[in-house]
Amino acid sequence: MEKFIVEKEDANKRIDAYIAKSANISRVNAQRLISEGKILVNGKSVKHSYKTQENDEITMEQEEPKEVELKAENIPLEIIYEDKDIIVVNKPKGMVVHPANGNPDGTLVNAVMAICKDSLSGIGGELRPGIVHRLDKDTSGIIIVAKNDKAHINLSEQIKNHKVEKTYIALVKGNVKENQATINMPIGRSNKDRKKMAVTKNGKTAITHFKVLKRYDKYTLLEVKIETGRTHQIRVHLSQIGYPIVGDMVYSNGKNEWGIEGQCLHAKSLKFKHPITGKEMYLEAPLPEYFQKILHELDGRKIPEK
Repeated sequence: MEKFIVEKEDANKRIDAYIAKSANISRVNAQRLISEGKILVNGKSVKHSYKTQENDEITMEQEEPKEVELKAENIPLEIIYEDKDIIVVNKPKGMVVHPANGNPDGTLVNAVMAICKDSLSGIGGELRPGIVHRLDKDTSGIIIVAKNDKAHINLSEQIKNHKVEKTYIALVKGNVKENQATINMPIGRSNKDRKKMAVTKNGKTAITHFKVLKRYDKYTLLEVKIETGRTHQIRVHLSQIGYPIVGDMVYSNGKNEWGIEGQCLHAKSLKFKHPITGKEMYLEAPLPEYFQKILHELDGRKIPEK
């Protein structure tokens, strides 16, 4: 059971909006829980339209997560590097990293399990064995999976302490004027749509560096490095400054001349220390074929350097 006491500044808000913000769930989900009587105000059921009052005691019955059976699946994966401690793969666009409600199978974890059998770190929990960092479903590229707990702990510490250098390639709409720049804008859950992230003054620090690789008519190819790993960070930041990533269905309208769905964003490389040997590692994942084809076509539309 989760409990909330309404503060003065949150008084006179609709209960569904208050719960969505306080419990970090969608407003639709909050409304469903209210309808099912799983959210009570001062011990009583209320309607969605109920307006909160200062010192209201709101209780929310926590839902048990639905069990998702984890199984190994023989899904082809491009392995970039593998030893007894880690496996590094090139995740294809469209693949979810780990199972969850709505995506019980066909994930990176399912594929890696078939390769590694039982030798994956258990720290990530039953549904996320070996997972130390993630990529969005429609972001392709390099990702490390830990095969044992020692490797998992070390890699997590390196990521936490900004010791892992992540480099991405992004194709954005518009002609970026700066040759290179840093975006330092906090990111948090969007107040308008809880399923989206947004630049918000109460968000967590998010720092993105980019430099221009090529300029085309109406588009720019960027190399992007991130200091922080906020959800959807690159996509949110680039959209915020007016250069949304081509194909991004969430942070732009997604429409593009190639008819692709999902962002043209690729995790190109990782630089880190091997979690066991301490050896400096630099690994790259080649761009997916569809991305290469787009760039090849755009090469005929390059803007000459001044």
